[in-house]
Amino acid sequence: MPAPSAPARRLPPAHVPDDPFDLVPDDAVVAVAMSGGVDSSVAAARCAARGLRTIGITLAMWPAGRERLRDRGCCSIDAVEDARRVAGRLGIRHLVWNLETEFGAAVIAPFEEAYAAGLTPNPCVGCNQRVKFGVLLDRARAIGATHLATGHYARVGTRGHARTLHRARDPRKDQSYTLHRLDQRQLARAVFPLGADESKAAVRAEAAQLGLATATKPDSQELCFVEDGLAAELGRRLAGRFRPGEVRDRSGRLVGEHRGLPFYTVGQRSRLGVAPDRPDATPLYVLEIDAASNRLVVGPASALRRTRVRARDCRWVSGLGPPAGGRCTAQLRAHGGVAAARVEQSGAGGVELSFGEPVSHVSPGQSLVLYREDEVLGGGIVEAAR
Repeated sequence: MPAPSAPARRLPPAHVPDDPFDLVPDDAVVAVAMSGGVDSSVAAARCAARGLRTIGITLAMWPAGRERLRDRGCCSIDAVEDARRVAGRLGIRHLVWNLETEFGAAVIAPFEEAYAAGLTPNPCVGCNQRVKFGVLLDRARAIGATHLATGHYARVGTRGHARTLHRARDPRKDQSYTLHRLDQRQLARAVFPLGADESKAAVRAEAAQLGLATATKPDSQELCFVEDGLAAELGRRLAGRFRPGEVRDRSGRLVGEHRGLPFYTVGQRSRLGVAPDRPDATPLYVLEIDAASNRLVVGPASALRRTRVRARDCRWVSGLGPPAGGRCTAQLRAHGGVAAARVEQSGAGGVELSFGEPVSHVSPGQSLVLYREDEVLGGGIVEAAR
């Protein structure tokens, strides 16, 4: 872990406009990432309604022969058609770009490597950073776009000449966690038309009023490239890269056999491969995934509690990490709560936090995201916890 960074002065509050378009010039050309869902449809509608030149772009990221029909909210042949119908209704240009190769390198390959190593990754984080606000933004700019709008629920603000990233107004839909790796260049071009909305219901009502085909379309509940559930997807993708192994308790006693490390995450309780007739009937949870020995360590829920968490490969919205000794809140899962934390060490791409109240279900490979009130400071990948 790097040496503690020098204390820094506290930054003044950021300005977050109530209108997400206040930071967008009137002559902007906005490309909208249209997934075929209701959120990106309304995002496109609002861009067009502001009089901005708007281009809808739908990404095709599936391998040939594995196109998916209407069993998912996005990333399917049918989703492309839904996006095209919405674009037609709005009177905007619509393009479909095949980014299968780029998506495979930036999202699929790291996803497979992480699970094969016994980690629990966040593919959406890498997709937002490297595909949507990476390849897509760059290609959109090459055809004349100045900004990229998405249906994410988050907000952009300013502090001086710098951009800041903030939680959405509706905490139930907030997606700032998955956007925490965006840098100043990307945020300067980002538009989140839905971030100031009070509820998802209002977005659906607007879509219905506009006559958009996606108004009642259900939200996606799974990763966009997962077809038949995560376990089946991992079994297919990682065939030959996992094997059964021991399940032991904290004392080292053998209590069962697991099917393969990719199918488990820290905090998991079900399908552990533990003998049902063991003398101690206390519920067991995954405490540790030991990839070196292909072993699961299990124990009671109380053993999941941790007071220190270390993360690597950190990215900070401002370019600078929080100073050692500073206070913040931390989110450890995309749909998890936040916990008050103190920065113990920070620098050179890594950070270590301490928690006054223990946190639970800390999974190596997941993203650790730091906030100051509703502002995203940045974050990294959980490396270890104790």
